[in-house]
Amino acid sequence: MKQPIGIFDSGVGGLTVYNSIRKHFPYEDLIYFGDTARVPYGPKSPNTIIDYSLQNARFLLQHNIKILVVACNTSSAYALPHLSNLSDIPIISVIDPGARQAVTLSQKSRIGVIGTEGTIRSGAYTSEILKLNPQTQIWAVACPLFVPIVEEGWQDSQVAYDIANHYLSFFNDKEIDVLILGCTHYPLLKNTIQQVIGSSVTLVDSAEAIANYLCDYVDRDRYEVPGKDRFFVSDNEDKFARLAERILVNHPSYLKRVRLYESWFVDSTV
Repeated sequence: MKQPIGIFDSGVGGLTVYNSIRKHFPYEDLIYFGDTARVPYGPKSPNTIIDYSLQNARFLLQHNIKILVVACNTSSAYALPHLSNLSDIPIISVIDPGARQAVTLSQKSRIGVIGTEGTIRSGAYTSEILKLNPQTQIWAVACPLFVPIVEEGWQDSQVAYDIANHYLSFFNDKEIDVLILGCTHYPLLKNTIQQVIGSSVTLVDSAEAIANYLCDYVDRDRYEVPGKDRFFVSDNEDKFARLAERILVNHPSYLKRVRLYESWFVDSTV
């Protein structure tokens, strides 16, 4: 029996990770959970982020997943050790693959990181990069308005450009050659970010990095039947469907809202 790959994020941003995994592994069954009732995670306390992440993981574990992908950078930064206590299945975060790709691509060893307040506060990317190359110089800045911009579908607006220009001016004198998009929402702003930061800076998309990383865990030629997709959210499925259609270029075939019961989400169909 096929076991699915489970993916969770704080909202729609993790669909960039889902999309990349689907393209790399067309025969795998995928289950995606977006905690749309409680997005964004970035401004919340570490304890709250850990609690939410554990609830999300428990929900996906109900579906007999074989791999858990933590698409949310903020959850990856704080909750990974706690998540590993829930199950023996592989648990993969976006931070390590993104850090590895950035170190590989940087010719100057001068790397920038943008992310939510929580991710930047954790120093998770800085820590991972320095493990790989202790000589790297790293600059990081939080971009808290990027998530609501994406959630509202304004990623190509003048507002998005003006806010990106404000945040990214932090790097004007840093001479970075690689910028990590340290939130799964940020690849949806990639065109705007690239325009502002300049063509000399390579953007590292954690969604692409994690799909390549999964190749070590998944045999892509194992099945012959195309994989099935299921999407779950904690609130506002209509809005999620509209945003998902823009990201995935088609309407989610299976989308359901689930409810939080005490300390975890419950899917009544399981």
